[in-house]
Amino acid sequence: MRPLDRVRSIKVKLSLVIVAAVAITAVVSVVGFRTGIPVLARPLIAATIALVLVYPFARGLTSPLREMAAAARAMADGDYQHPLTSTSADEVGELARAFDAMRAQLAQVDRERRDLVANVSHELRTPLAGMQARFENIADGVELADPANVEATLAEIGRLSRLVDQLLDLSRIESGANPLDVTDVDLALLLDEVADDFRFHHADVEVHVAAGHDVVLPADESKLRQVLLNLLTNAACHSPEGEPITLAARRVEGRVELTVTDRGPGIPVDERRRVFQRFYRSGAGRASDTGGAGLGLAITAGLV
Repeated sequence: MRPLDRVRSIKVKLSLVIVAAVAITAVVSVVGFRTGIPVLARPLIAATIALVLVYPFARGLTSPLREMAAAARAMADGDYQHPLTSTSADEVGELARAFDAMRAQLAQVDRERRDLVANVSHELRTPLAGMQARFENIADGVELADPANVEATLAEIGRLSRLVDQLLDLSRIESGANPLDVTDVDLALLLDEVADDFRFHHADVEVHVAAGHDVVLPADESKLRQVLLNLLTNAACHSPEGEPITLAARRVEGRVELTVTDRGPGIPVDERRRVFQRFYRSGAGRASDTGGAGLGLAITAGLV
């Protein structure tokens, strides 16, 4: 810590530096007069000594500014790994700490952008590679363009379409361009509709609905529907085959509680925070034949 770091005002610091310089000059002039130093040499000697003694203090005033300038140049080149070390308590120190917080946030955004590009590339490459291989086999006569191959290709196209839709949803949520349209929602009716919609696409999954007919909730119906479908889809990926999933709504102490319950193994404690991160898949979800892209819970967290 530098000598003036505890001073909380840049104005006071500047005043102290100026006063110190003037005082040193006056003292040196008096000493020069008493020791017989030539009149013309006294100001030069006094100024030199004052500069040598005051310079470290003055340099400390601008140290955070130099750090910020160096960090800004590094950030312009895409390097965000230069944290500031300012310990000053004045306005310049506050600016340096705010600048460092911005640097850390930009570093996080840059990491997320790189991860997003890598994950999207991977998720797109898998179905595209599958379709390319299948079309090449058909073109070479190795496989026939029969209904089974057409159905498999359509499934890959559907996977691509869902991925693009999820990326668009996530982009709107993170950008804040996702306004709510709040109305009174009859949860019993909504849960029945969500369950029917889910059964249409997952005929092999049994869904039970438990909701009272007097449960009404002010909410954005379309977004609430999306949240419930995402949770049901996630539950289906981890629920044992043949086991039902329960979709329920009830009033609890003046609020409404919505639950999606399956009989799967549960989420390990060390993964409970990460499951809401983009492209994170836990357990069976990491298998390409059962898991999605790992965006459903990230979208759900953003919506709620």
